[in-house]
Amino acid sequence: MTALDKHAAAPPTAPGRGAGGRRSARNLHPLAWWAWALALATAASRTTNPLLLLLVLAVLGYVVTARRTEAPWARGFTYYLWLALTVVAIRVVFRCVFATGITPHDHLLFSLPHIPTPAWYAGIQIGGPVSLEATLSAAFDGLRLACLICCIGAANTLANPKRALRVLPGALYELGVAVTVSLSVAPQLVQSVQRVARARRLRAGRRKGVRALRSIVVPVLEDALERSLSLAAAMDSRGYGRSGTASRRSRRITGALMLLGMCGLCAGVYGLLDGTAPAVLGLPAFLTGAVLCVAGLLLGGRRVRRTTYRPDRWRAAEWGVAGCGVTAAVLLFATVGYDATDLNPSLYPLAWPTLPLVPVLALLLAGAAGIVSPPPGRTPGSAAVPGPRPTTRPGAATTDRTTSEVST
Repeated sequence: MTALDKHAAAPPTAPGRGAGGRRSARNLHPLAWWAWALALATAASRTTNPLLLLLVLAVLGYVVTARRTEAPWARGFTYYLWLALTVVAIRVVFRCVFATGITPHDHLLFSLPHIPTPAWYAGIQIGGPVSLEATLSAAFDGLRLACLICCIGAANTLANPKRALRVLPGALYELGVAVTVSLSVAPQLVQSVQRVARARRLRAGRRKGVRALRSIVVPVLEDALERSLSLAAAMDSRGYGRSGTASRRSRRITGALMLLGMCGLCAGVYGLLDGTAPAVLGLPAFLTGAVLCVAGLLLGGRRVRRTTYRPDRWRAAEWGVAGCGVTAAVLLFATVGYDATDLNPSLYPLAWPTLPLVPVLALLLAGAAGIVSPPPGRTPGSAAVPGPRPTTRPGAATTDRTTSEVST
């Protein structure tokens, strides 16, 4: 029996499994990563405990490192970390300069020159004593905002936002394009900065720090303008914004349904979150708004007809990744099995924050997305991984298309 006969007689591998029982590489559905990242951001917004927030950053770093692709924009998570660190620093500086909420029991660190302000300035003073409690409070608030920024950065790093446009309903196509363009700004800027930095190294550019800012900013802005013009031309050539076969009356009814539905959802969410609001603004308004939005989506989806080549499938791995994030958010919102004050520790008296067990397990469960998700597939244009070339007979034609290439 020849080698070809042995290969043909071998039993087929299970779907989603590679050689040796390992999972085959493929790119996860983009909405799964966005659902996981937004759920983790929701969980981070519930706490100011620095230990839990640092654990959120550790989970984000692990998942991004384990499941990012080889695309140029997938290497931009470091930029989000620097942006998050800048946000924390700005928050602390503002709290030190605009000194408010200083009590006699605070531990004073130093004092800044005080600038007198008028009485109508809402009691805010510029300069003055800076306490340890106020600085820590600002640092904790800034760290929470930093976690939210890193969650969005992780979603942009792990998922291509342009792929998410293909799964949106037809009525949200124009809105989806606008959101996709806005979300792809940061990855495109990362690519531009990387290209300019690579070109500077090839040209033996030795300027660093502030002196190199001019040679980096101008090419990046020029590249962003060129991308904007190319995008506008591509959208115009593809008929973006066309009305199609929908009549003016149909478009007006769709717009009215969507507007009324969004107003109902906003009123319903406000009524559910505010315990003093009337009962009508709670669940009834929310359900009415949801029904109007669904009706608007169904009516508006008739005028947009699209076909998808190789659509992204929602499989068990997508359910697992999204479920890890949603479960973590639910456990931090439910406050079951731990004290709610552990999520927002008080600085009076000044003490080391406690680490509740249930939120820790919830965040570790969110980090399991790096294990549940399959290895990422190779994206078009990325560098090929060197490896042994298959041996073939002379004159035999070979076709080497991996599962990762097909998935992208």
